[in-house]
Amino acid sequence: MNTVVLPTTATYDRATPTDGSAAHAAAAAAAHAAAPHPKVRPATPQERQRARNRRVLVAGLAPLLGLGLLLLLWEIASERSQQFPSPLATWMSAQKVFAHPFYDNGPNDVGIGWNLLASLQRVAYGFGLAALVGIPLGFAIGRMPFLNRMFAPIISLLRPVSPLAWLPIGLYVFSNAPAAAIYTIFICSIWPMMINTAIGVQRIPADYLNVARVLDLSGWQTFTKILLPSVMPYMMTGVRLSVGTAWLVIVAAEMLTGGTGIGFWLWNEWNNLNLAHILIAILVIGITGMALEGLLMLLARRFAYDERS
Repeated sequence: MNTVVLPTTATYDRATPTDGSAAHAAAAAAAHAAAPHPKVRPATPQERQRARNRRVLVAGLAPLLGLGLLLLLWEIASERSQQFPSPLATWMSAQKVFAHPFYDNGPNDVGIGWNLLASLQRVAYGFGLAALVGIPLGFAIGRMPFLNRMFAPIISLLRPVSPLAWLPIGLYVFSNAPAAAIYTIFICSIWPMMINTAIGVQRIPADYLNVARVLDLSGWQTFTKILLPSVMPYMMTGVRLSVGTAWLVIVAAEMLTGGTGIGFWLWNEWNNLNLAHILIAILVIGITGMALEGLLMLLARRFAYDERS
């Protein structure tokens, strides 16, 4: 904690000019105290209301302007290309797509709702497995320097590998496209959770652990009372990063593996040269990613003990 060191009397004496006297310093201090200081006028209720209205206006207007700019660029792009659909044409096509989102005409012809649910299910499996393995391993790496040194080169070597580079290995091992996609999500989303959890454990103040020793807490009590609450903000940050990575990976993996999923639906519409449906798929992917991110931000805010206190 930063502390402020106030000047002592001796300090004042040393700072006094040699040709002056104590009376001179006292007079200067008195003059400084007597000098008029600007007064801060408290804001009136009307001014506070106007400031509140400005904040609400900025908070609502800025996102609307951003969306308006996106639509303007989209409209300009559509006017310069006869095949590129305009926002209005895409909206008309989206109404038809979402009129029957859960139709099923066979393995490769199902509604966008089934495709989205299939992708979310794979993300849940792959992300859940990564959390089950990555978070405990992060605790162990953070607590044990030997494990930290042992896993450091492995993490440095494998973490930068492109997600799709793992897909052929998954197809070879599992001989099944959905299982390979889940495996790819697992291997790509495990790193943020593991690394952030390990960093959180390493940054626990030593005083906390000393208190646990003084109070003679058991290993389980130390984990539940000291480690877990301290690491939770770091861990939730890793979880947020991991779920974003998982959502990115599943779309790319499904474009290559086929079957059912929003990535496959997007690639299938490209083969049909239906650009309106491709734009609809992009918007659906983006909105779903925003929803997952928002959900996890709410969860992370719930466990941000230091910010709430």
